[in-house]
Amino acid sequence: MLRSTKFLKHAKSVGLILLLSISLPSEAGTLSLTSGVDYSTGKYGGLTQTSVTYIPITGKYEKGDWLYKLTVPYVSVTGPANTTPNIGLAVYPNKNIRTDAGLGDIVASTSYSIVNSSSKNIAVDLMGKIKFGTADKYKGLGSGATDYTAEVTVYKILAKSSVFGSLGYKVFGKSQGYMLNNAIFASLGLSQKFGALTSAGVIYDYREPVTIWSDPQEMWTLYMNKKINIKWTAQTYLFSGVGKSSPDVGGGAMLTQKF
Repeated sequence: MLRSTKFLKHAKSVGLILLLSISLPSEAGTLSLTSGVDYSTGKYGGLTQTSVTYIPITGKYEKGDWLYKLTVPYVSVTGPANTTPNIGLAVYPNKNIRTDAGLGDIVASTSYSIVNSSSKNIAVDLMGKIKFGTADKYKGLGSGATDYTAEVTVYKILAKSSVFGSLGYKVFGKSQGYMLNNAIFASLGLSQKFGALTSAGVIYDYREPVTIWSDPQEMWTLYMNKKINIKWTAQTYLFSGVGKSSPDVGGGAMLTQKF
């Protein structure tokens, strides 16, 4: 009963965000849906591998300088009971191996382009994000808490190449059994166009330690985007972690349709 009440509370919050988003008066925007599969595996400082399969459905609505996103994921985890997706070793050591699956953490975000200069080929976006604790903490699918994130991203276009970087801060909600530290995170990336329909690039991500058992999380990602036609775009990527708090390897494929 408690879990049902908690889920309804989160659902109402997400619904309010969507209602506020679509009720803003403006010209018609662009709606798109993205889904696919993401797989990663790593020990996260423990002795046993943890494998995570993440299948999101993401709705994105762009209207002028505003962008709204909502992600509802399915998550499957196989590994020690003390390892939590996106956190790693999060609670006291537990050697029990389990496989659990279900609804992941629903994420809603809004971003606004405060600078969008075509003459200087530069853009600056501000984003706010809420991660609702909808994943079952008793299955180790999430912390069960609501987290908040603020982030700024800068883009610079150089002919067929572009560089981009971001800096953000994440505030973790309180949840019994979890002792998580708020963290600064950052990323730096490079993208290169190969013709009118294909682009590829590399991204480096960094995040401060979030538990007493972890070290900084660092990851390198190689990706490729392919525009199939005016409505469909495909993306594939591979990533590798650095340090004990990152996944060892992983990858995924996503497909996006514009409406």
